[in-house]
Amino acid sequence: MALQYPLASPSAACSPSTFTNLDLFGAEVLSLTAQTVSNFTRSVPRVYTFHHPTLSVENASFCNVTVSYTHPGQDDLIRVETWLPVDNWNERLQAVGGGGWVAGRSPLSEMAMTAALSEGYASVTTDAGLGGSEEPIYWALLSPGNAIIAKSLIKSFYGKGPKYSYWSGCSQGGRQGLMLAQRYPNAYDGIVASAPAINWAEIITSAYWPQFLMNQLGHYPHPCEFTYLTQAAIDACDLLDGVADGVISDPDACHFDPFTVVGNTIQCSEGEDVVLTTAAAVIANATWSGPRASDGRSLWYGLGYGADFTGGQFKAGVAVTECDNDTCSGVPSPLTTQWIQLFIEKKKSFDLEKITHEDLDRIYHAAISEYNSMLGTNDPDISAFRNAGGKLLTFHGLEDQIIPPKGTERYYRSVASRLPDVDDFYRHFEIPGLGHCFGGNNATPTTSFDMLRAWVENGTKPETVPVSFRDASGQEFSRPLCPFPQKARFEHGDPTKASSFSCRS
Repeated sequence: MALQYPLASPSAACSPSTFTNLDLFGAEVLSLTAQTVSNFTRSVPRVYTFHHPTLSVENASFCNVTVSYTHPGQDDLIRVETWLPVDNWNERLQAVGGGGWVAGRSPLSEMAMTAALSEGYASVTTDAGLGGSEEPIYWALLSPGNAIIAKSLIKSFYGKGPKYSYWSGCSQGGRQGLMLAQRYPNAYDGIVASAPAINWAEIITSAYWPQFLMNQLGHYPHPCEFTYLTQAAIDACDLLDGVADGVISDPDACHFDPFTVVGNTIQCSEGEDVVLTTAAAVIANATWSGPRASDGRSLWYGLGYGADFTGGQFKAGVAVTECDNDTCSGVPSPLTTQWIQLFIEKKKSFDLEKITHEDLDRIYHAAISEYNSMLGTNDPDISAFRNAGGKLLTFHGLEDQIIPPKGTERYYRSVASRLPDVDDFYRHFEIPGLGHCFGGNNATPTTSFDMLRAWVENGTKPETVPVSFRDASGQEFSRPLCPFPQKARFEHGDPTKASSFSCRS
């Protein structure tokens, strides 16, 4: 389609003078820059786009508009970056989220924006006032202002606003997406949120549980012990669905006792044999069952049996250890240590290695008491989002090594119990074998964003979502993801083909 630009040419339109009508209630715009980016070429692998296949752009041109604003009296500084395609805009906006402590405007966000650009979307991201800090001093929330800014910039540049606006995010970005549905129901027409970090206080505090146990036991197992136990659990439960594909498809039916393999000899590497310890079994079992208070009460959910506690090459897990010769030590995630030290204890030097179980009880309670109303993002009443015509998709990998999938299941059940017509606007899908946003078997739902768009714009409800993955031998499998609470059940035929499965409760 031919675009009608407000100025003589797209390059001329990419100027601060084009965006003089920007107005944000309750905020003061401090600066606005606009710069034409030409010959932009980049490929983004599917594992970094979450809801898209591998996408590429070649020699693309877009207008990069960055707005900095503040809320008078709050001493904050928020930056919003918007990419406006010069010659192939599809008349839609796609906002992308962040991960970890970073709300957006990060290398990960840039890859997601590149993917959006390749399909003609205008795209927006924000640092939410956090900058790019990996060690935040304070926390800020998203607001509807960022969507308002993006829509205003789009209207100024193209002469009209977007027909539809979408949100796409995983982890922190998933939490942000659900928060937008709950608190700003008119901001986006469709939201897709994977592995959402809702119940923030519970999951981030609980992530310290395995490290706490290792400190209590005074024993830090070799990483290969945890790898061995994870594979042993997968081997024990793989065939529960009738198919040998290297993943646990029905974790609720899986019951594996790690103490049955204590004493087994593991070849960690060439010339290095380790005997599986009781301590490793204790920590693995506790990680699967979830954190407990000092009186034995269950506090939160555990990880799935197939989750890689060590976090793989990125060491992004909850039970990371490293060994130097025969001496191993724990490597707690900065995300959880900074959370406890900076946000709960308000003391950077707070020594987590010396806390007692009663201390952990207090920390857990304090985290929920102080932050759940701000960061919990688990309000099940999204009737306003439904009433606005919004559509919501959530996904969670069953081998997520950071955020327990049961938390997202719990949220969906809460929404369903409150809103009986949930199936008309919200569908949740669990992904066997997938780690946190990627990893595991990398069975990422690459068509999920397009399916969200079809649901919003055409009313086509996603009945199943296709995924594919390879097992350790290289055999490729295709599977249908079924809307929760249904599961993909093998019926007959070729177990590597999605057509051999049906969705049943």
